[in-house]
Amino acid sequence: MMSDADFSSITIQELEALGAEGRDRLSFGVIGFDRETIVDAYNSTESRLAGLDPSRVLGLPLFATVAQCMNNFMVAQRFEEEPELDATLPYVLTLRMRPTPVRMRLLATQETVRRYILIER
Repeated sequence: MMSDADFSSITIQELEALGAEGRDRLSFGVIGFDRETIVDAYNSTESRLAGLDPSRVLGLPLFATVAQCMNNFMVAQRFEEEPELDATLPYVLTLRMRPTPVRMRLLATQETVRRYILIER
């Protein structure tokens, strides 16, 4: 697995270049989704820690179905309003689990279709 420092420094271009197998080797959760918020990347770390099999997540709307606890001004709305985004914030995940404090990184660029949420527990 890659080091924790990579959570803070990895770029969208590097995430894309890793591909699914490379993202599975990361020590933090990775959720990738398109401009319509349909999940199209979900790494094994996030699957294991969230307790959700990729088959239950891929192809579904992220904020409306998969992670409703992120459907707010702190997360979902930022992707709508900010075409260029690289922000790290403390967050508490609450859906399907007891409240879990995490560090979350939001990534989006105008050049890439896929956007990412990285989750460090």
